[in-house]
Amino acid sequence: MKFSTPDKIIYIIRHGQTEYNRLGLVQGCGIDSNLNDVGRQQADLFFENYKDISFDKIYTSMLQRTHQSVKGFLDLDLPWEKLIGLNEVSWGDKEGREVTKEENDAYYEMLKGWRNGELHLKVANGESPLEVAERQREALEVILSRPQEKNILVCMHGRAMRILLCQLLRQPISDMDDFEHSNLCLYVLHYHYDTHRFTLKIANDTAHLEEMNVSK
Repeated sequence: MKFSTPDKIIYIIRHGQTEYNRLGLVQGCGIDSNLNDVGRQQADLFFENYKDISFDKIYTSMLQRTHQSVKGFLDLDLPWEKLIGLNEVSWGDKEGREVTKEENDAYYEMLKGWRNGELHLKVANGESPLEVAERQREALEVILSRPQEKNILVCMHGRAMRILLCQLLRQPISDMDDFEHSNLCLYVLHYHYDTHRFTLKIANDTAHLEEMNVSK
């Protein structure tokens, strides 16, 4: 069977490790943290493995941990655009602090609700998956409005990535936990303008991190 050449190839990565990741603290879009030493090493290894791909554009969220994760590519003066639609989910009152057992139990109950289709649920002062999906659609409209950009690199965040992948692959957002992720993991999707469909080619790949022991 002959397969047509995709019109656009999208490489999506999660940012590298931060101290919040290492300590198990919630970041969300309200915490603009930096990569730690492990995260910077992850970013360097990804760059070394993918620097020969001719990316037409780099897209990141507004948060500096995504900018630092693609620094090697930005140093090549590749075109770069920050889109608020790629930001992490807002975790509201949970961001940047340790949570109590009661709060953590409530959080897991909310995740169970999401899996059951209750996508309007959110933590206090945070965002629901439906709200995240809406701003992601605006970002995706921008990205797809530029057919001249054949190879693009998108750097974003774990939970938001799960929601975006559901949208790209036309899966229910309630299935978001099907998409596993780790720091500086890679997803690759092909897009055809004639069918307006994405095809998943690579999922949660961390082969580029094999030189280090930490890949989460």
